[in-house]
This record gives sequence, C-alpha cells and structure tokens, in this order.
Amino acid sequence: MLILYFLIFIFGLIMGSFLNCVIFRLENKKGFIKGKSFCPHCLHSLSWKDLIPLLSFFLLKRKCRYCQKEISWQYPLVELSTASMFVWIFYFWQNQELLLSNLIFLLIIFSFLILIFIYDLKHMIIPDTLIIIPLLITFIYFLGKNINLLNHFLAGLFSLLFFLLIVIISLGKGMGLGDVKLVFFLGFLLGYPNIIVALFLSFLIGAIIGIGLILNKKKQMKSEVPFGPFLVIGTLIAYFWGTYLFNLYVGLL
Repeated sequence: MLILYFLIFIFGLIMGSFLNCVIFRLENKKGFIKGKSFCPHCLHSLSWKDLIPLLSFFLLKRKCRYCQKEISWQYPLVELSTASMFVWIFYFWQNQELLLSNLIFLLIIFSFLILIFIYDLKHMIIPDTLIIIPLLITFIYFLGKNINLLNHFLAGLFSLLFFLLIVIISLGKGMGLGDVKLVFFLGFLLGYPNIIVALFLSFLIGAIIGIGLILNKKKQMKSEVPFGPFLVIGTLIAYFWGTYLFNLYVGLL
C-alpha cells in the first residue's frame, strides 16, 4: 500500500513541475504543449538533469547551472504542494471507495485550483482559461454522473451575483471581476451547501491574514490583496469537509 502512495507522490511532483511550466508560459503568453524548458534569465535550454522535480532545485543549490541566477522558491513549493494534494486526494478516494473516474476528475480539478492560487497570488489576475476549462470539465463530469446540475448551477449563480454586488458597491475596489468569474465555477463545483462553507471560510481566512499583514506592517488598510487564493483554500476545505462543517454549524443553532 505504501508503494502506491509513494508513486502518487512522485506523480504529484511531476505534475507540480508541469504546473510550474504552465504558469511560466501563461505569464509569457507561450504555448505549454510544445517547446523545450529553458532558464527564464539566460534562456539556455535545460537538460533532464535540471528538470528533476524537487531534487534538481536542491542539487543545483537554487541556482541555474548555466548563468548562476537564483531559482525561485515557487518551483519546489508548487511541486511539493501538488504532490501532497495528490496523496491526500488518493487517500480520500480510497476511503470513499469511489470509481477511478472520480480520482482522475479530482486530480485534474485540484491541479487547476493550484494554478489559480499561484497565478492570482503572483499577478492579482486570473486568466479566463484557468476558469473556463475546469468549468467545462466539471460540467461534462457531472453530466456523466447524473449529478443534480440545477443545485450546482444555482450555487454558482448565487456566488456570482453575491460577488458582483460587492464589485458594484465597492466600485471595483473590494473585489475584481476575475473573482466573480471564479466563484461561479467554484459554486458550480461545490453546490449547496458546500459553497456557503467555502465562501465563509474564504472571508474568514482572508480577514485573519489581512489583519496579520497590517499588524506586521506588510500591508496597509488600502492595499490590494488577491482574493483568489483564499477562495481556493476555502474550496479545498469545503470540498472534503463542507457537509460536516455545515451540519455542525446548523446543529449549534
């Protein structure tokens, strides 16, 4: 059994390396299906020795083999986060005794959520591609599983309208249109009541981190902070524990 988890972890590292490639190529408006990997500083093509997930970063002592410029910590962190997420998803899938199609769907969707998390954190913008593709995948998957599409659509619509109201009231300063599009996808993915849990946790976590940054003088009250990462964190928690948390809250009323 442990060998399976090890293989999933290695697969997650490889996928994390691929996600880093996707992020870089989206940033530079390049296709990510074809083309060799290269150093973003000196543009030298990288060999297989430079592309071993996680390991190359430390063997090269965080420096490019060719120009000696520092390699961003983003690369090992994304690889390690993806691998850890894949292991958890595999554990969840096994315990729920779901079909293989469920596992594949979860791995794909949460890979997109990692992309959204990192891209929005770095650039405070979410490319439409990273929302439309997983939304279509989710729609097709739900159709094949005969899942209640109305519930999920209404959850997405509620989320969209709620965030759109925030944008209108704040004149675009409290929330961006990218977040409006994102929450429709997240609402459609989670359905009711999980989307309620995800939104509540997103605002709660965002508030806690925001206050922490202000107290540490890293941000000011008027500073802009990307909200997409908080939505992703809230979604991760709500997807796996949303029903339990919602019922726990209702039970306390």
